[in-house]
Amino acid sequence: MIKYTETQVTFSEVPDEISLCINISNCPHKCKGCHSPHLQEDVGERLTPEVLDKLIEDNKGITCVCFMGEGGRLFDIAYLSELVHLKHNLKTALYTGFNFHLNTMTECVGRPLVCGFDYVKTGQYNESLGPLNKKTTNQRMYKKVSDKPIKFEDITYKFWKGEKNNV
Repeated sequence: MIKYTETQVTFSEVPDEISLCINISNCPHKCKGCHSPHLQEDVGERLTPEVLDKLIEDNKGITCVCFMGEGGRLFDIAYLSELVHLKHNLKTALYTGFNFHLNTMTECVGRPLVCGFDYVKTGQYNESLGPLNKKTTNQRMYKKVSDKPIKFEDITYKFWKGEKNNV
């Protein structure tokens, strides 16, 4: 069962999108220095398809639904993402601590659950390397740039105050 604790509409979690961010609890990663340690606990309300529909309906004008974590239930989050696409025609994003490597312009092979999202932030938070807005971060944000074949591009540089990543 997926649980969430709160939601917020933001302009910063997914570049170029107005995102309804849903904080998913029961995070399995337990990162040292986590900015939201309460999300490591099994707390909050159930996130069912009906609850998700209501959250979307209550937040007109959004362009993306961003699942802030997967609570160890990636299959269930991928299912909700598909419902968002089909019922609401919105983009979806996933913030996960798993270290999926979707190298720049690499086909999404062997990661079928992740392939359904329009954006994927990967990597556990490493306190010594910093968050996404630091060039030293180990985390990566990817944007789907092609559906057939499925390809992702690394857009982490968009968090770095306009400096493009030349890696």
